[in-house]
Order: sequence, then structure tokens, then C-alpha cells
Amino acid sequence: MKFARSRKAFRRALQGIPGGVNSPVRSFRAVGGDPPFIREGRGGYLFDIDGNRYIDYVGSWGPLILGHAPRAVTSAVAAALRRGSTFGAPIPDEVRLAELIRSALPSIERIRLVSSGTEACMSALRVARAFTKRDGLIKFEGCYHGHADPFLVKAGSGAATLGTPNSPGVPRAAARQTVVLPYNDSDAFRGTLRKRWREIAAVIVEPVAGNMGVVPPAAGFLETLRRETRRTGTLLIFDEVITGFRVAYGGAQTVLGIEPDLTTLGKIIGGGLPMGAYGGRRDAMSLVAPEGPVYQAGTLSGNPLAVAAGIAQLRALRSDPGLYRRLEKQAFALDEGIRAAARGASTPVRVNRFGSLLTVFFQPGPVTDWASAARSDTDRFGRFFRDMLRRGIYLPPSQYEAWFISAAHTAALIERTVRAARGAFHELMRRGT
Repeated sequence: MKFARSRKAFRRALQGIPGGVNSPVRSFRAVGGDPPFIREGRGGYLFDIDGNRYIDYVGSWGPLILGHAPRAVTSAVAAALRRGSTFGAPIPDEVRLAELIRSALPSIERIRLVSSGTEACMSALRVARAFTKRDGLIKFEGCYHGHADPFLVKAGSGAATLGTPNSPGVPRAAARQTVVLPYNDSDAFRGTLRKRWREIAAVIVEPVAGNMGVVPPAAGFLETLRRETRRTGTLLIFDEVITGFRVAYGGAQTVLGIEPDLTTLGKIIGGGLPMGAYGGRRDAMSLVAPEGPVYQAGTLSGNPLAVAAGIAQLRALRSDPGLYRRLEKQAFALDEGIRAAARGASTPVRVNRFGSLLTVFFQPGPVTDWASAARSDTDRFGRFFRDMLRRGIYLPPSQYEAWFISAAHTAALIERTVRAARGAFHELMRRGT
């Protein structure tokens, strides 16, 4: 593969953009090398400006569950654009999208659309603090809830990748209000909340962690969170920015049978355009302005293009009852194929999967929390990543991210990926690395 144009574009970007990118993990700093600059996406493929083609497992970090440029979504966006790109005023499609989401997630009685997952999580926490009249927050190590100050304490995803979980610029007072516990440790959670519940407004958690790599919840963990938060009057927030409409049409909460007090959403509900949402109990959400005193606003909230894309995508998902079974089948085939390829090359890896999300951890042991995820061999992953890229497979450029399977990933694409992985694992073995 040739990368001359991408390298030139990256050097130009470095002159005026911090790190040459507009979101840190895109820089490839965690895996080495320079990032290819993308020209377009079609179906399950990405094409860069040098003419290289890749099977894509990033999927813009989750929203492209139907693949790149699905006709239903692009047609809806084109039609909306002809009517105008933004109005800063109410439109009927905002109500339609809110109704689609509420009908899919019974825990959401009222909902507010915003422009990103970060904004959704930040706003949900503000509502929880106002509702409980407490300031504290419990989050879990390795989970990432956006880059608002209270969440950048032992954060996952890009913060973990870059080794800067406690970002400079976050006030000490904000950090002191956040209690960080190990994910999947019910005893630590129960003991902490029972001791400190009078100061804890909310517990926020990814019901299926996706920002330290994919880590499913241990048996009884989420049930403990639900039971203890109810007992103490603390609000339970499910961050379903990744899992919402990804692991099932109603998100992880419908699969796992647990209703949170508040839910944050993003990714899929925008159909690939900037979109987030937070919602939940009527009594809590009634505090949001202009109905209540909790202020939150956004000029581009409910943007016509984003809501048109979201409506089209959610309707496509709802109208195809076999879609999630097919996604699960393809993800299972990739999971099994990667395991077999690694065994054949005597490469110690652990594959965690939940629905159409998976992560290949470069270590032999179980990964159940951030401490175990952090034992992964990130250098070896980087070598694997670069070899897969040369073989035409575009993976998330971090050990601590989820791979996303879309409806455009056919059996043939999965098999090509497994063959590439087999070659990459054998190359690692040949080099003795």
C-alpha cells in the first residue's frame, strides 16, 4: 500500500491542528505510524486519499450500524438539507425521533436531544445533582463518559490510550466530587455507597463497557447497582452512547432487564451525524429548563439533518427484525475466527464480545475490569494493528476500543478479515514478538 498523500496531508494538519487531528485517538499515537486520510466510505469499506481500500471495523466509533452511506439515511439527509440545514426553532422531526426512542426504551419517559454523548452525560449528571440535592458522583475505572470535568478521572477510551486519565485543566474540586471504583466489583460499590450515599447524587456506568475494550457486566453487578441506588435515593445513569440500539433495538437495558433512572444516548440515534440525548424518569426530567430550573441549551440540538438521519436509521433497524441476529452471527464468526487464527500462531489473545461489539486483548487471561485490561501488551497490539492495516483491515487504533460489526459486513468480508489476522499473527510469531 502507498500512503504518500496521507503523510503529506498529516504533515499539513500538524501545522495548525493540535496533534494533527480533531480527536486524540485518530492520531495513531497508540499504535505507531501516521493515520490514513479518508476520502469516502461505502458499505463495509473505507477508501483513503491514496486509493487504498480497507474493511472497516471502526464504523465512526459505532454509529454506522448499517454500514457507510446507506441509501435510507443519505436520502433522508439530502431531503432535509434541501429544506434547510438549521433553524434554531422546533421542527416536527425532533418529536418523531423522541417518540421513536421513547417507544424503544421504556425507562425513558421524557427526553432531551443534544449534539454529542459528552453533552448528554454532562447534562444527565446536572439533572441528577439537582434532583437529589447532592454533588458527588460514582463512576467506574476504565469507563469513559465524555470529556466533561467530572468524568476525566481514571477515564477509559482515548484518555486511557494516551496515558492521561487525569487531564490537566480539570479543577481539583471537580475531581474530588468523583469517586472511582473498579468495574464489576459489587462489594466495593456496595460498601462505598452505603458509607457515602448522603453525598452521592448519581452512579454512572456503561452497562456493557466499551471504552476499555469490550467488558461485559459480571453476574449480579448491575443488579447490585440498581438495588443499592434505589435503597439510597441515588440516581442510576446508564451510559448507552455505544450500546444504545447497538446490542439490541432497545439497548443493553432491554437485553439485561434493568431500568436505570436516566439514560444517555448518542452514536446510532444520529445516523452518523452529531447527535446525543439524555432522558429518563418524568420527575427528574421535569427539572430541565424551560419546564424546570436546570439549565441546558444548544443552538444545534435537534438539528434537522441529524434528526432526519436518526429517524431513517432507527426506522430501518425497527423494520428488520432479523438484523440483530445477523449482526450477532457475523460477530460470532469473527470472534471464533480470530481465536482460531491466534491459536494457530501460538499468539496469546483474549476476545471479549457482547452482541456486535468485540475487542481482541493481547493477553491470555480474562478481562473483567480496567486492571485486567491494562495488562494487555499494547506494543504487540500496535504491531498487529499496523500489519492488519497493510493487509487492508482498518481496526480501531487502540488496544482499548471496541470493534464494530455492521450490517454491511458480509460473511466474505469476515472471512477475509480472519485470513488477514491469521497472516498478521504468524508474522508476529515469525518475528518473535
